[in-house]
Parts: sequence; structure tokens; C-alpha cells
Amino acid sequence: MSEVKVNKISPRSGTDVTLGDSGDTITIPAGASIVNNGTQTGFGRTGTVNWQSTVKTANFTAVSGEGYFCNTTSGEFTATLPASPSAGDIVAFKDYAQTFDTNKLLIDRNGSPISGVADNKQLNTEGISATLVYVDGTQGWLVVNDGLESSAASLAYNVDFLVIAGGASGGRGSDNSGGGGGAGGYRNSYNSETSGGGGSSESSLTLTQGTTYTITVGAGGAARSSDARGDNGGDSSISGTGITTITSTGGGGGGAQVINGDGIAGGSGGGACYGSSPSAQSGGSGTANQGFRGGNKQAVGSAQGAGGGGAGAQGVDCSSGTNEATDGGNGVASSITGSSVTRAGGGGGSAVSAADSSGGTGGGGNSSLSGTAGSGTINTGSGGGGTKDGTSGAGGSGVVILRMPTASYSGTTTGSPTVSTDGSDTILIFNASGSYTG
Repeated sequence: MSEVKVNKISPRSGTDVTLGDSGDTITIPAGASIVNNGTQTGFGRTGTVNWQSTVKTANFTAVSGEGYFCNTTSGEFTATLPASPSAGDIVAFKDYAQTFDTNKLLIDRNGSPISGVADNKQLNTEGISATLVYVDGTQGWLVVNDGLESSAASLAYNVDFLVIAGGASGGRGSDNSGGGGGAGGYRNSYNSETSGGGGSSESSLTLTQGTTYTITVGAGGAARSSDARGDNGGDSSISGTGITTITSTGGGGGGAQVINGDGIAGGSGGGACYGSSPSAQSGGSGTANQGFRGGNKQAVGSAQGAGGGGAGAQGVDCSSGTNEATDGGNGVASSITGSSVTRAGGGGGSAVSAADSSGGTGGGGNSSLSGTAGSGTINTGSGGGGTKDGTSGAGGSGVVILRMPTASYSGTTTGSPTVSTDGSDTILIFNASGSYTG
């Protein structure tokens, strides 16, 4: 094999240079580069374009071999295809600002068919890109590929949650009794721990990077200083695109003698108390898989006040005697923060001349006959205690806790959550409403 070493090959006459003969194979060695400073023909471009860095915002004529970012934010405009195209000519267009669905990009065929039809076309899908190659006079320009921004899906990761709604306040009923406030609904996905009301652990959430999720923390029900049933707690929730909203229901208020002795339904229900007659009164019902009902007042006797329901147990029923006050239902423990903490206990009920009752474990407020009853502990979703003729206990505010792999944690939040770590996980405790961006 002979070898020729020169710095330049030029034609002896004319302007054409031919390498080899028909049937020959011209080999470019590995590691060598071919730099094109002119115009190529005959290579049959069918898959690539040179994307232009100048964004198009008004009518223009495309050049074969080029791709264009088109910004239609200010209105639609027209891209005109090359005139008199040759087989293998190629152009491409991309929705620069995700606005083609609002202001379309018009494609002027410039005399050649598009997909075999002598019609102009349009791109009107948000985020679309399209590559067109000219084939022949019959089919003209054909779309060889297209794609959407959504095709490059963001990474997703699993996040465990504990969502507790605000607890309710206890009832205030002069003369005889007031029922305890119910705890806020309790929903949990962490480590196969139970949810409230005896419910099973839920499935974790799958969050997407770059998506913002709204965190709502329910307020506790307001204390009662005049005759009224307890005030329900506010709902807590996690919501955002791509997930099913997780909502925990606020606790139900305690009953109030001379108003209505029945407890109010909620995440956990409020406790019942003596009503307008010595008949039986019912505790408010709890929400399935979130909390238990409030305690019932029996038909026997008059001055009875039952405890509100907790996430882990119903409020204690009144059972006998004319004067009886019973305890709130217990809460549920979770280790989602790295240590076991019990939350969402029901408030205790109150009855005339009966000993004050206790709130359930996890922060439930104690009752008080004539003074100020105990409030549910803040950010536990616990219920407040009932009272005969003092001031009932307010419900404790709720809390939303997220636990995720530290490697996935974005660090982007609002609402000033408390941030900590446990092993390879990061924990966010939202004591007030805010957001987390995946």
C-alpha cells in the first residue's frame, strides 16, 4: 500500500475533485475529524439539524439543515419551508416557551406538499418539537420525529407522611355538663404504623422533582366561654399535581347541656353530655381510618359528660350514676421523626359535682367543672376538655410531617418547617401551613 502526504488537494482544471472510483470505499481512520466549512450535498441529511441559538419570534424562512427555537409568547407567526427543496433536506422546530397551545406556529409549505397534501400545517401542542425531511415531489416534507418536554419526565421519589388535623374544643354547658372535644383525624404511612381509628398504614406518596406541594395545617377549635357545643378543628392536608390529596378531618366538638348534648362528628368525634332531658345522648362519630367516636351519655342520670374520641381509642362512655365525667380517648404513637411520639388524644368530659376527667394520651385536655378546662396540646391535633360553666379547652392545632431520602430532599420549602435528619432520611415538621417543592 502506497501513501501520499500532502497538505492540500486541488483540481488540475475546473473546480471538481473526485476521490476514488465507483465502488471504492473511502475510509476515515479512527480519531480523525472532518471539518465542513462549506456546503454539503448528497449526504442525505435525515436525522440531524444544527440548532440555531437565535430564538425566532416573527415570520422567517427556514434553511435546510437548521433547527429553530420558536417563541410564540407574543402571538402566532409563520415558518416558511425552503423553496425548491432537494431529497434529504431537513428542518426542525421547537416550542421555546411552551406556548404553541396558546399561539400556534404556522408552517408554510412554500409550494411543496407536506405529508403528501398541498396544505399548510400548524404546530399547536404545548412543548412540541418536530423534524421534517423532504423526500420527493409526491410526499414532499414528512415528519420523521416529534417529541414533548414531558417526554423528559422529572425524577420521582417516595415520601412518607403523618397528617393530623386540628383538634376540637370541648363543649360548655351551664348547670350540668360539657363533652370533651374530639382529636383531629390521623393519617400515617410510615413504617407500617397504624392510622387513626384502627386503620392500616397508608401507601407513601410519590413526589416529582420540581413540583410544588401545598401543606395545610388545621387550626384547633376555639374555646367556649358561653354555652355552646365545641368548635370543630380545621382540616390538614397535602395536595399537588400528580398525587391524590391526603386530607385529615378536623376533630368534632364536644356536646353542651342546654344546647345539644350530642357530640359532633369529626376526625374523632366529640363526647356527649346531658341534653335537654335525661335521655341518652350520642358521641360524635369518627372518620373511617382517621379516628374514633366520642363517648356516649347514658339514659340513666342527668349530669354526665363523656370524653372526646382519640386517634387510638373512643372516648370513654358514661356508664352509671347521676354524676359522671369520663376520660378522652387515647392517641396513637409514631416514630416518623426518629423517636416515638404520641399525638391526637381526645379531651375529657365534665359533669356537675363529678371529679374532673383526663384527656387522652397524646395531648388531650383535662375537663374543669367551673374553671378553664385544659386545651389540647398544640401541633398534636388533640381535643380540649369540656366544662360545666367555666371556659372549655381549645383544640390543639394539627401537624404535617414528611420523611424522605436525604439524597432526594430539595431544600425548597415555605412556612418554615422544622428540618432534621434520622439516618439517611430528612424529616420536615410543618407546624403551620406552607409548601414543599420536590
